[in-house]
Amino acid sequence: MAKRFAFGRPPQSLSDLLEADNLTLVADALLSHFFQPRPPPPPRLTLLRHKDYSSLTTEEGSRALAPSSNPSAPGPDHIPYSVWKSLHHIRPCLLSCLLDPLLAHAFHPPSLKKALGIVLDKPGKPAYDSPSSFRVIVLLHTLSKVLSKIAASRLSLQDITCLLIHPLQCGFLTGKSTMDTARVVQPHAQSLHRDRHKVSTLFLDLKGSCENVELSVLLSLLCHKGVSPYLIHLIGSFLRDRTCRLSLQRFPRTFPLVSVGVPQSSAISPLLFVIYVSSLHTDIPNGLTIFSLDDFAFTVASPSYRKNVRLLQRAFSTLQRRPTSRTISFSVLKTELMDCRTPRKNQPRCGIPVHLEGLVFYPQNCLKWLSFLFTPSFDPRALFSLPLSLPNALFARIRHLSPPGVGLPPHLYLPRRP
Repeated sequence: MAKRFAFGRPPQSLSDLLEADNLTLVADALLSHFFQPRPPPPPRLTLLRHKDYSSLTTEEGSRALAPSSNPSAPGPDHIPYSVWKSLHHIRPCLLSCLLDPLLAHAFHPPSLKKALGIVLDKPGKPAYDSPSSFRVIVLLHTLSKVLSKIAASRLSLQDITCLLIHPLQCGFLTGKSTMDTARVVQPHAQSLHRDRHKVSTLFLDLKGSCENVELSVLLSLLCHKGVSPYLIHLIGSFLRDRTCRLSLQRFPRTFPLVSVGVPQSSAISPLLFVIYVSSLHTDIPNGLTIFSLDDFAFTVASPSYRKNVRLLQRAFSTLQRRPTSRTISFSVLKTELMDCRTPRKNQPRCGIPVHLEGLVFYPQNCLKWLSFLFTPSFDPRALFSLPLSLPNALFARIRHLSPPGVGLPPHLYLPRRP
């Protein structure tokens, strides 16, 4: 409210789209941009009670509801989590009685597949006459989210026996945060330096991660890894025939069919995505490939930086030939290269670039990856010797590095926001 009084209300960026003569065509254009059509999914099988299913307990329902935020915005049902928590507190067996038949028959009902799409404009755009100038926030039914959390917890338990996720996959996983990703890259580069190798790291980013998952490829991958049949059928039922209605004034109130890949606001979506991209992990001699959801880091080592460039280009070409890469593309423009160096090296910096898809990327002196700032020497003190013209927003991210007294001056440590 203080910001609104100081700067005024933002302009209505949706006016250019809403002035169209036919609002149905505008809604169709937005839906086709946000949810691009894909090949039809495999047909749904007959509903049968699976023999390998274990009944849902009240403890599982409690664990699924506990981390849910009460003020979280509900979907088309307009039922917040506080209602389900109150019902579960009064009658603990109610949630299991509702969801146990759906899990036993691996069926996600169409009434829970409806989503509400909130369209927001991207700030700083010169014009708002195309769908690419907007983003959509998808709100799902709260009961559907609880069901997906239970399915995600059961799928995570099968990772121990089926090896669904690569060991070097971090981010959005229990016990493997983005901070763990950064802590793996630095010691590995330093150990390679001790072996008198030249070390280079290439940072890549996936374009449109979750929405580019193809259902048939995902189900065949789960079947190949030996996941329980009822979970495979439940995931297939969860991703088929989804609908979404855009929440805009004067827009049609219908729920058209959309192709979502995996919904980003669902608890099981990050887990399904990391399983889907598990085949993209590339084994590099004297190197390391580490993922954090849709962010990749390739670290290679050799006697020279020129050979590192060839190894990185070869690894990128191998990555593009993987079967999963047919549906997932890379945002090559966001690629960054860094030549790692020890703080004691005084030789001139190497400026050999890497060439990817006709674009040239030179080594950077400072870059941001996963909200962390990296320098070639991995020394936090080097961040404060950089020119002061760097955006302050980058230095605000330093609060994720370490607590006071561990690698950062205490007066420069920024606490996390509540």
